[in-house]
Amino acid sequence: MKSRFALLSLMGKSGALTKIHELVREMPVSRVMTTSPATLSPDDSMQDFQALLRKLRISGAPVVEDEKLVGIISIEDLIHAMETGELSHAVREYMTTGDLIVARAQEPVMEALRRFERTGVGRMPVLNPREKLVGIITRGDITEALLHALQELYAEAEEIQSQPQHFFEALESESTNLLLRYHVEKDDFARGGDASAKIKQALLRIGASPKLARRVAIATYEAEINLIIHTDSGGFILADIQPDEINIVAQDSGPGIPDVELARQPGYSTATSEIREKGFGAGMGLVNIDRCSDEMSMWSAVGVGTRLQMKFDVSPEEARIK
Repeated sequence: MKSRFALLSLMGKSGALTKIHELVREMPVSRVMTTSPATLSPDDSMQDFQALLRKLRISGAPVVEDEKLVGIISIEDLIHAMETGELSHAVREYMTTGDLIVARAQEPVMEALRRFERTGVGRMPVLNPREKLVGIITRGDITEALLHALQELYAEAEEIQSQPQHFFEALESESTNLLLRYHVEKDDFARGGDASAKIKQALLRIGASPKLARRVAIATYEAEINLIIHTDSGGFILADIQPDEINIVAQDSGPGIPDVELARQPGYSTATSEIREKGFGAGMGLVNIDRCSDEMSMWSAVGVGTRLQMKFDVSPEEARIK
């Protein structure tokens, strides 16, 4: 009961909508979906489907062959089979194929919500970048995940407010800094955003303002996605957090950028059509990084790699907990 009152309190405060929007934007479908969903084979019978519905109390199921989604079977299809007395017939005769409405494991929850609203479906199969079925998502899954995340935010805010002073002020040292390092794998969209989320959480825990933590997280997320999309074997992100400034470095060992100035132009992207279909590679990553950071510099050489540096100034007022 206490946690529910805490959640209502958080949602009633100024900026609650911003926090919710941020959660929806940053949270990938892979963190919300139900994994290992019940599935059917095209060769299963409609009677098998009927038994599955009775057992699990669901209204439909993905149809999978060789781990690939080939169709969707629904309770309406079952009713049709019952009306024609064809429960012994194969699922493939009744399933829906072509233009299937699906979600992508790596895409933001916001995109899944828009698709639910646009299509009116109740659930969507979730595919990974290799087009394999990895889960299923419903509107209820999204709502439950957001409520859980908001509860965690509230608990985190209470913990931060209970701290008597800024983390760095509790340490006696002529020079103090905190170094965080994260490895980012190529094509690992399912974990895209992990590094930026952990850096943001660390900043909030040591007393940075939500505004500063948000700026750093957005810029770092864009750099993280670039490592996932454009590198040969991933790279790393290094965060150097000091009392008066924060420096983020994203570095990889290839393939390099032929024209850095061209790459910084809004809308310019070398992402493949497959990447664009997944909702990435719009060519605004470096633009967003430049907007969020106080300083941005980039060095790159073809066949050698790329090093992106971002600096964020921290004023004493901004870094201290209010």
